[in-house]
Amino acid sequence: MNTARRWAWFVLPISCSLTGCVRAPSVDIIGSYFPVWMICGAAAVALAFVFRKVLVRYKLEPHLGSPALFYPCLVVLFSCLLWFTFFR
Repeated sequence: MNTARRWAWFVLPISCSLTGCVRAPSVDIIGSYFPVWMICGAAAVALAFVFRKVLVRYKLEPHLGSPALFYPCLVVLFSCLLWFTFFR
């Protein structure tokens, strides 16, 4: 009986935390379902590329600091903004 209680205290919190995994957000594109995060990620990379071109054109890129840190953060920002704007 003591082992069953320990098992219940282990399984119950894990099973409650998995209730958010019921439905995967996906979009129907030409009859095939794609995960929304892939669409947001691809669009965010494209937006970051366009944003970089704008920064280079106006000579603002040298003032940003480390590009290895700035551009991945920009991709994450655009990805989250796209997700919240169109899919939430």
